[in-house]
Amino acid sequence: MTRTIRREVRLPQPRERVWRALTDPAALAEWMFPNDFEPRVGHRFTFRVPPNPAAGFDGLVVRCEVLECDPPARLAFSWSAGGPVVGTRVSFRLEPDGGGTRLYLEHSGFDPSLPWAEEAFRGAEYGWAEMLGKLPAAVAGPAADRE
Repeated sequence: MTRTIRREVRLPQPRERVWRALTDPAALAEWMFPNDFEPRVGHRFTFRVPPNPAAGFDGLVVRCEVLECDPPARLAFSWSAGGPVVGTRVSFRLEPDGGGTRLYLEHSGFDPSLPWAEEAFRGAEYGWAEMLGKLPAAVAGPAADRE
């Protein structure tokens, strides 16, 4: 049995603009991490998580592959950060909500039987809370304006 993180965010912008914040590398870097993302199934890419010396964190590279890309409704990619976070899956679903968008995030596949699994799961929960907190500004910002 694996564990899953689920979050829901309401954004006042239309799906197409939210989609750009999820798939434009510059916009994605604003709310997540520097990356070499391309919205194409099969594309392998990385996120470069910067170090945080105050927290004793040396940074890491997250290796990913785009698994699903259905603009502007669905995006999924694998997420492997090493240790107990190998082969997990991040999925976004975007649904129209009036003039805005309801974004559903799911990060699944955390294996609780692995060493340090609980710490990794709690770290991922914290990380998604931080990143999703930055998402509204990235959706409203200039990087999401690009076509």
